[in-house]
Amino acid sequence: MDIDFPLILVTLTFATGLIWLGDRLFLRARREARFSESSSAAAGMPSEAAEEKDEPKEPYLVDLSRSFFPVLAIVLVLRSFLVEPFQIPSGSMLPTLEVGDFILVNKFAYGLRLPVAGTKVVEIGDPQRGDVMVFKYPKDGQTNYIKRVIGLPGDTVTYRDHTLFINGEEVPTDFVATLPPVQLFEENLGDVTHQILKNLGGSAPGGEGQWTIPEHKYFVMGDNRDNSNDSRYWGTVPDELVVGKAFAIWMHLEDWIPSFGRVGLIE
Repeated sequence: MDIDFPLILVTLTFATGLIWLGDRLFLRARREARFSESSSAAAGMPSEAAEEKDEPKEPYLVDLSRSFFPVLAIVLVLRSFLVEPFQIPSGSMLPTLEVGDFILVNKFAYGLRLPVAGTKVVEIGDPQRGDVMVFKYPKDGQTNYIKRVIGLPGDTVTYRDHTLFINGEEVPTDFVATLPPVQLFEENLGDVTHQILKNLGGSAPGGEGQWTIPEHKYFVMGDNRDNSNDSRYWGTVPDELVVGKAFAIWMHLEDWIPSFGRVGLIE
């Protein structure tokens, strides 16, 4: 079962914030008043006992909330509006992204969105052809997926015999190398040049067809073209499910051993 970390983070942030604020506004004054009364009554106590009552003791839950609220609030703002880390779980984006890559996603490239709800509140930009985009899987609205943006609203995308066409024009590719059982190509997708894998020696590829992209939706595909569960099979990505633009690899983890040889920008 997937853990809804954004919801947990928002809940903890608001809970600790309310506890801390409620104490400052309503409970702290009463606690200090009671302390003053008890201090006056203890005026005749021995000096050692009086020293133990220098200040009122803060309740444990209030102390915990006061300590954690600023940290949680900072993490919430950074993760919701600036940068969020993700881990690559599958090989659908090979050779661009490998299983075990840890990536950073720009959360404001496509506009500022409310955490959990995902509602866009500030327009900044839109996904562009060639972007590597993180989004919520349209079939459940929860699972994070990562693919490359192929079709924009209004485009007609065709995939036939391992070949990609956009608006009737074949997307240029150049052969790079054979890496059995696949072949490596360099694809020129608009202003973005990146590498893709094709299994030309296999059977006829699945996911062939032609799609016209509706307004406010995007057609996405994996760079591992013949081994990717993408828009060819389950349709387009609505704008409200867009999470952000992947822009960098910051670590790779294999067999629980971290390495930094793949650190760099994502093309």
